[in-house]
Amino acid sequence: MDNRIQIIAIAGSISLLIFIIILIRQHRLKEEYSLLWLFFTVFFILFSVWRNGLEWISDIIGIAYPPAALFLILIMALFVIMIEFSLIISKQSERIKSIGQNIGLMKQEITELREKLEMSESEKVKKS
Repeated sequence: MDNRIQIIAIAGSISLLIFIIILIRQHRLKEEYSLLWLFFTVFFILFSVWRNGLEWISDIIGIAYPPAALFLILIMALFVIMIEFSLIISKQSERIKSIGQNIGLMKQEITELREKLEMSESEKVKKS
């Protein structure tokens, strides 16, 4: 790997890490959702610094061309992140549905209580 490419890879990976940390500190990205991003960013920094790491990984996987192993790793990382976000979206969808149902029940109770209150007030007026 050319030194220039390695420096660009290290700078890009560290920039991504700093960007994610800034998003967390500004409360634009929750800590619980950022764990995968932080993990993969550290992973990218590690392989940017460790020059032979990608070749080592590609040998273990059995891929002859190390950049192809990098693309495989990137695609796997994206799939893991997408699955994680799908689980989060599913959980939030159920919560929203439950909250909507609770609001509907509360509106019905409020309507019933208002009707009872109006009936009791009208009875008081009739008795007076």
